[in-house]
Amino acid sequence: MENPIRRALGEDGTAHVIVLGEVDFSNADEVAQTIRDAVVEWSPEEIRIDLSDATFIDSTGLGALIEGYRAANETESRFVVTNPSPGFRRVLSVTGLCELFGMPEHEGSADLSQATGA
Repeated sequence: MENPIRRALGEDGTAHVIVLGEVDFSNADEVAQTIRDAVVEWSPEEIRIDLSDATFIDSTGLGALIEGYRAANETESRFVVTNPSPGFRRVLSVTGLCELFGMPEHEGSADLSQATGA
């Protein structure tokens, strides 16, 4: 089975965690641990969780992201989820996790705030 998560430290000190494929009860603990390891090892100012290659996430997968958020919060690292599919974005919005995960409530919000300097 392919490892469902990859991580890298960017030149700017931002930790990047890329989630691949399905995140469910079978690998949620591994996902959470990989995020915690990145936070502990690198102490980044920001950790970005990229969901562009994630195909499925269940409640245990959401729990893994929440655990990652908590680990980042303990070290005062900013935790940001990026590139969710429209379906994932709806789930994160309905569960109230968009704001917690540093995502604008609506897709266009980030572009608007950057354009206006807000």
